[in-house]
Amino acid sequence: MKFGGTSVADLERIRRVGRLVAAEVAAGHQVAVVVSAMAGKTNELVAWTDGAGAAAQGLTPSDDEYDTVVASGEQVTAGLLAMTLRNMGLPAKSWLGWQIPIIADDAHGRARIDDIPPEKLAAALDAGEVAVIAGFQGVTRDGRIATLGRGGSDTSAVAIAAAVKAVRCDIYTDVDGVYTTDPRIEQKARKLNKISYEEMLEMASLGAKVLQTRSVELAMAQNVPVRVLSSFVEPGEAPGQGTIVCDEEEIMEKRIVSGVAYSRDEAKISVFGLPDHPGVSSSIFGALADANVNVDMIVQSHARTANTANMEFTVGKRDAARAVEIVRAAQPQVGFDDVQVNEDVAKVSVIGVGMRSHTGVAKTMFEALADKGVNIQVISTSEIKISVLIDAAYTELAVRALHAGFGLDQL
Repeated sequence: MKFGGTSVADLERIRRVGRLVAAEVAAGHQVAVVVSAMAGKTNELVAWTDGAGAAAQGLTPSDDEYDTVVASGEQVTAGLLAMTLRNMGLPAKSWLGWQIPIIADDAHGRARIDDIPPEKLAAALDAGEVAVIAGFQGVTRDGRIATLGRGGSDTSAVAIAAAVKAVRCDIYTDVDGVYTTDPRIEQKARKLNKISYEEMLEMASLGAKVLQTRSVELAMAQNVPVRVLSSFVEPGEAPGQGTIVCDEEEIMEKRIVSGVAYSRDEAKISVFGLPDHPGVSSSIFGALADANVNVDMIVQSHARTANTANMEFTVGKRDAARAVEIVRAAQPQVGFDDVQVNEDVAKVSVIGVGMRSHTGVAKTMFEALADKGVNIQVISTSEIKISVLIDAAYTELAVRALHAGFGLDQL
């Protein structure tokens, strides 16, 4: 079981979490619980580290001490929940990342889990103890705290479920499952009973905030079924609730399209007058890769001038200014005419494993957008996804048009 920040935002909500945990124990299950920091606490801790100031020129940033500070929020929540469970008469004990241990690499602030020896945790569970684990944190091989990046508690939960060979990992959030699209935009959005790992991975990477992308990757790699459900119910109030994220083969009826996702965190970089010969793209994207700027959609077309081309690609909005600087720095070597950035764009995508075996998805998508007067700037595809870049002003209109166009309101 994993509970996010809004689920443990105050003592009353922690007591509700305690009741949900107690219900699982009463059903005869061994239970490990992973908790996030209370809602808003991590932001407060990060602000404190910012307030400590930047490293002086020539000094290395104190990323390891940053992790020491921001990991403390989960420690508080784990202790409070363990106390609450004990006060309810349940044997419970809090565990920090170094006590299990959750062994991670030393990329502080964005560490990846290398290994979780299961022996200590398994022994506690076998003894009937509820293990309450601080999410978001691990320990490097030289004994330093390392955090897993925003949303890292999801990854902690899936990794622990895999380590102890749990039958399922339940992720409790402030929503009651995975929907065909954002219900705040489309009131006719429907909750899915099941969704494949691949579909969930695409939806998470394309802007859906339900699960962290790395947690879905790990669940798919380790074949851990994940259930997404709401923590804002009492035990037994909503039987059969939630969405199961599982292997595609476990879904009997495969939909052509399962969902519509969107992201407003996009910027389009346009490079004009590129010399049209081998090695040019490598020079630009190699420089961006060296600077850890993630590039998503890419399209290249011939320019009006002979032997030149124009190129457009997208990056995250926060990387836009840096990406333009990097491209401009390559101008003397590459010899293009100009580079421009447009941050007033959004990416809208349709996702579904059924695309593998059905034709006409692109036709339906483009017709639905054209009927609403939505112009497409860039297109990218994968085996189970089609994404388009559009003017940000048309985001909600596009989402609703695609949701209706693929009949997702009829599920």
